[in-house]
Amino acid sequence: MTIKAYGAHAADQALVSLDITRRAPGAKDVRIDIAFCGVCHSDLHTVRGEWAGTLYPCVPGHEIVGRVSAIGEQVAGFKVGDLVGVGCMVDSCKHCAECDDGLENYCDHMTGTYNFPTADAPGHTLGGYAEQIVVHERYVLKVRHPEQQLAAVAPLLCAGITTYSPLRHWKAGPGKTVGIVGIGGLGHMGIKLAHAMGARVVAFTTSASKREAAKALGADEVVVSSDAADMARHAASLDLIINTVAAPHDLDRFLTLLKRDGTMTLVGVPAEPHPAPAVFNLVGKRRSLAGSMIGGIPETQEMLDFCAEHGIVADIEMIRADEINQAYERMLKGDVKYRFVIDSSTLAGK
Repeated sequence: MTIKAYGAHAADQALVSLDITRRAPGAKDVRIDIAFCGVCHSDLHTVRGEWAGTLYPCVPGHEIVGRVSAIGEQVAGFKVGDLVGVGCMVDSCKHCAECDDGLENYCDHMTGTYNFPTADAPGHTLGGYAEQIVVHERYVLKVRHPEQQLAAVAPLLCAGITTYSPLRHWKAGPGKTVGIVGIGGLGHMGIKLAHAMGARVVAFTTSASKREAAKALGADEVVVSSDAADMARHAASLDLIINTVAAPHDLDRFLTLLKRDGTMTLVGVPAEPHPAPAVFNLVGKRRSLAGSMIGGIPETQEMLDFCAEHGIVADIEMIRADEINQAYERMLKGDVKYRFVIDSSTLAGK
């Protein structure tokens, strides 16, 4: 089937309207009419070739929500008309230790929603800046939020699970103090989720003007990270830090804020490496520096259900498909609160 999409033909070219094809649903496939797709910073990195290996034409988008329009004959968990989501992956090997543990995101053969090899034309996956997508049922999520919240649910499929997974893994909750570094697409979700889990939340921002906004999201305290005295007052006070910043920066300034046995988890992925941290800041208090990547399918479903139960969605700004290039420029300037979402009904130029 030929459908409309938005993507780029080269790293130095703007995203434009494209015609792409989707396979017919196989026995275990679900076809989704995409209603909305969130715009992630990794979309920009990939489409502009800032991460190695971009395949063109590149159609980004891995924060997908919509409605099931067709199912294969062996699909048992979904029916036509269901509200569903698709996140950052659409396949994996299904039989390794990671897949058996429901951690498909760590499978060595995980297939990302875009820019990964596939048998489908044009030989690599094309993402959610499109009218439809066809996905194996294992990688489709149920959306239990009210339909009127659907657009604001879309960013949960990446920004939500990317922060939820480390919060759960390192047991954020009552009695724990959690730092969230950066108050953007990922960070604003981290604040909301850590607050809902019952942790004390300390938000870190370079901009004092974001103080009230961070508190409105659920932060108990806001620290301006450029204020050395403010940072010093929080030395050795945090159990966990979720660092969402997608630009190289001095990690030591945050490592020293961890208690003994505290962990800082990196979830923002910069195009260039961070400066190496000082080893003494790790060994001196048995601190850990870790990383985390989205979550497996069971945990992503758990996150969606948790958010539905607690009334959590992303703070979004809706855009038309033909506004995506301007949105990328605004993302680079931090000019969005906090996630752009494409209205997929505009892909056909209506």
